[in-house]
Amino acid sequence: MRKENVMRKRRLLSIVALATGVLVLSGCSSSSSGVTSMDAQSFSKKVQEAGVVTLDVRTRGEFSQGHILGAINIDVEAGTFQNEVRKLDKTKTYAVYCQSGRRSGIATEEMKKLGFEHLFNLANGMNEWMSQGLGVVVS
Repeated sequence: MRKENVMRKRRLLSIVALATGVLVLSGCSSSSSGVTSMDAQSFSKKVQEAGVVTLDVRTRGEFSQGHILGAINIDVEAGTFQNEVRKLDKTKTYAVYCQSGRRSGIATEEMKKLGFEHLFNLANGMNEWMSQGLGVVVS
């Protein structure tokens, strides 16, 4: 009986390790909060999907210096962030980014608390996006 329990635990650990490896290799990871973090290549594909809203949570100045095509800008550190986000359709899918991933992490967690369910975060932000040679729009 004890040997069966040890084997069962090993099998379970193997399954968990395999699932984690698949997530890492696919460029995605999911946190317990339900927000999916993505690398730049995976995020690039996500923002091209029909119906996905791309949300830049940097300052207006950062946004104007270069942003992802089609992105809307709501500064997560502005006092109006919650009010602006509440106006968005909670049933849609949101691909959220900032410069390094810190502010977009804060934004997606706040959005999750407000009832948004389909959230994707660019883990290393525009820093990785630019290092991968992915395009930006200047406005």
